[in-house]
Amino acid sequence: MHENPPIIAGTRIGHVHLKVADLDRALGFYCDVLGFEVMQRMGSGAAFISAGGYHHHIGLNTWESKGGHPPAPGTTGLFHTAILYPSRPALADALHRVIQAGIELDGASDHGVSEALYLRDPDQNGVELYRDRPKEEWPHAPDGSLAMFTKRLDLEDLLRQREV
Repeated sequence: MHENPPIIAGTRIGHVHLKVADLDRALGFYCDVLGFEVMQRMGSGAAFISAGGYHHHIGLNTWESKGGHPPAPGTTGLFHTAILYPSRPALADALHRVIQAGIELDGASDHGVSEALYLRDPDQNGVELYRDRPKEEWPHAPDGSLAMFTKRLDLEDLLRQREV
């Protein structure tokens, strides 16, 4: 048996599609709080939202989940959707939006390669808001392998980076 070559560079996750209980409630979080824009809405059943005019980064639907409940602990499913911001000031703005909306963070971490905020959407789906550090700043072990870590992220310092 031969080994397949690695997937080609440039391949990326194009979008995530989430089952939600209430479409308007989900849009309130993703659009009104985080700032995504609705690209297309299909009645009360589905919506496709994006940053910067892409066809969609996130799909939201109630096709199999209208009025439903989050999965019980101990079940499989999506751990979180990670939303990558292009800069530290952009991540700081995201934090400001979350604070202004009164949404509590589950955590905030410096991973060496990135800085990340963790929270939940109204359907209790995990959401990570993060920014990558430049590759040349990533931490490495003496053997050259990546050496990610988890340390507490200084939220006050992050907020100072927000461009008003």
